[in-house]
Order: sequence, then C-alpha cells, then structure tokens
Amino acid sequence: MSWGDVPDWAYESVGALLQSLNSVEPTTYQHCLRVGEYCRKLSKELGLNEYDQKVAEFSGLLHDIGKIGIEKDILLKPSRLDPKEIDIMKSHSVISEQIIKPLSAHPFFKQILPAVRGHHERVDGEGYPDKLLGESIPLISRIILVVDTYDAMAENRVYRKGLPDDVIYSEIKRCKGTQFDPQIAATFLEAHSQWKQQGDQETQERIIRRVA
Repeated sequence: MSWGDVPDWAYESVGALLQSLNSVEPTTYQHCLRVGEYCRKLSKELGLNEYDQKVAEFSGLLHDIGKIGIEKDILLKPSRLDPKEIDIMKSHSVISEQIIKPLSAHPFFKQILPAVRGHHERVDGEGYPDKLLGESIPLISRIILVVDTYDAMAENRVYRKGLPDDVIYSEIKRCKGTQFDPQIAATFLEAHSQWKQQGDQETQERIIRRVA
C-alpha cells in the first residue's frame, strides 16, 4: 500500500547535501546519519506508515544541514557559547529549512520543511525558532528532538565525553512533558536498548550506503 511518493532522486539529492556537510564538519555528518536512522525506527515504533517513516528518516538526515552555514569557530568552539553565539547557533534550523526549500516543489520534500524547521521546538513552548506549543509542533519535529537529544548527549564532544545511556535515559524521563512529547519519549526509551543490541555500526553502514 502506498501513502505517497518518494522521488527516485531523493537519496541522490540528500546524499549530495550530506557530502557537502561532511566536507565541512564530519562529526555533524555522522550525527545526521544516526539521527536519520533512529527517526525511521522510532516512527515505525510509533505506528507511522511506510511513507511517513521515510519523511521522518529524511527529516532526520537533513535536520542539521544548516550547520554548513554556521562559522566553524562557533560550531566547534571547545567552551561554552556566549549569548550572541547561541543565537547564531540557533539559526541552524532555519538555515536547514532554506537549504531544503529548492527541493520542496515535490510534496515529499515540502513535508520535510516544517519538520526540520521545528526540530528544536519544545512541548512547553520554550523552544525555537517559533515557540510552538504541544501538538502544534509537527509530529516528526517531536520525533527528531528526542532522537537528536539522545545522540548529542551520547556523542563525544571537544569539551566533554559522551554520557552513558542510563544518564541520558534519566534526563529524557525528567524532561517528558516539558521538552519532549511524553508518548514519543516513552516509546524511544522502551525501544532504544533493543536497537543498541542490533548494533549501531550495522545501522550506520546501512544508511551510509544509501546516501553515499
């Protein structure tokens, strides 16, 4: 059964964008690959149909593509950002939307635009860039936020080591209903340990083959 059309050229186009990101910031590139795959898996766990799983996957792959437009001195700063730098960093979701927009003549990519723009919105209305509240935030944005937060906390950064899963899980639980959609967070926490057992390396190799 088909719920929509994924264009034949989708992986090719997204692969080209991601390779551009890889040439600028390989760590963010790897992060986007993992987020794309986890978004696909989480959307499946939530019962989304196959087409919407693809929208979620591609939205995850492209959510941070706008970091191409952020100065490296800010993107890779080894210490805390100052308020002006934080504002610049926060612009990446809007830049991501702008980069994807030329592809949005196709309905598939048109659906990705709001998902990517809103991936830092919080259910309590304290997110950015539009301070959306609760279910006014696109569902796939809410999926990306949980996955993105997990991966960002698990990843080694220049200023800290990645955190263990039990610490990250506790933080996600603590922020259910404020930062995260409670159902999406609960589903992620239940499913993630099973995904880990399946092997993250296999997951990453699969998605690299598809976008390379």
